[in-house]
Amino acid sequence: MKKTKSILIGMAFLALIPVTGQTEILAMVNYESKPQTPRREGIAIIDVDPKSKNFGKILNNIPLPDDLVAHHIFYNKDLSKAYITSLGNGALHVMNMKHVPYHIEKIDIPECKVSEDMVFSDDNKTWHLTCMGTSNVIVGNAQSDQPIKVIAAESKTTHIRYPHGIGLQENIDRIMVTSTIRPSDLGDPGETVTVIEASSGNVLSTHKLSDKPSPSGVATVEAVFLPEANPPLAYITTMFGGTIWTGQWNAANKAFDFEQAYEFNPLTQSVPLEIYFNHKHDRMYITTAKPGYLNVFDISQSVLKPTLLKSIPTAAGAHHVVFSPDEHYAIVENNFLDLPDMNDGSLTVIDMATFEKIASIDTFKKQGLNPNSIILMPKWHHDTAH
Repeated sequence: MKKTKSILIGMAFLALIPVTGQTEILAMVNYESKPQTPRREGIAIIDVDPKSKNFGKILNNIPLPDDLVAHHIFYNKDLSKAYITSLGNGALHVMNMKHVPYHIEKIDIPECKVSEDMVFSDDNKTWHLTCMGTSNVIVGNAQSDQPIKVIAAESKTTHIRYPHGIGLQENIDRIMVTSTIRPSDLGDPGETVTVIEASSGNVLSTHKLSDKPSPSGVATVEAVFLPEANPPLAYITTMFGGTIWTGQWNAANKAFDFEQAYEFNPLTQSVPLEIYFNHKHDRMYITTAKPGYLNVFDISQSVLKPTLLKSIPTAAGAHHVVFSPDEHYAIVENNFLDLPDMNDGSLTVIDMATFEKIASIDTFKKQGLNPNSIILMPKWHHDTAH
């Protein structure tokens, strides 16, 4: 009996030891059904490691309300909570990442419709949420998840209109938000970014990012600060303008200097969207949704004039990206709002050493589903810019 008990304990202990060569990289992908299938939403936990025996398999599924239209997933600073923004019913939901099974709770924010992007203060006490449908920014307590302030502006000189992207740079006390499109019909595209004083919520200035006559309709979409940049610098993509702009901090004027840094149109690429950086912050990665590329830029020589190293074909609708912790792989989510010619529904795996596509995960598209965003599970997450 004692011998049998010892064997069982030994077997249980061995089960806790990883098998040599067994690997995995787990990601959360929020998805929704394509229009022609019965309405369905959820968050799938999927293995995206091409060396794993479970590569491309959904290991767990968390159902979501079918009218949520979940859009993005963001972690707070200590990765203890995941926040889900939505285009439909309920602006924000939160999931405790320390509690398994995972449970999603709704945060009541009546002043926010069509929530998009979030940023968190370094002390993990405050979050800011852009609301494209109500043209405002909500400030919330990141501990209690209660909204505490609404930031809005509508004048000839300063405004917050259809905000989508948001960047926070605390060492200069500034927030930058974009002006994208009217969510009800994807019309009235903006052309500006607005600068806010982070500590007070005061709206300071609005800046046009286009050389064309107004209304240029370029639709600024993302604004992301380059980590550790000195002076502070943000990159901004214009969705319909097909450009990248920079906003570099001018300490003497206590304002940003904006200029165009790159144009995708000569490459026959359009709809630039998301912005990412490598660990060393000397490379930048930008997706273009049409026809679908991951673009690799060298910013080691000049942050103001990025040098394109490679445009890697993915699939229609290249949107969000995650990178393996060793940066060997990039996994690109290919779907942008289920728009025509931008809704492939696959995940593209790229070898970043060779800049070659090595696999396509078709798990979702085979089920009539569209992935909307992707983020690595906390164990593998290492993105310091978002």
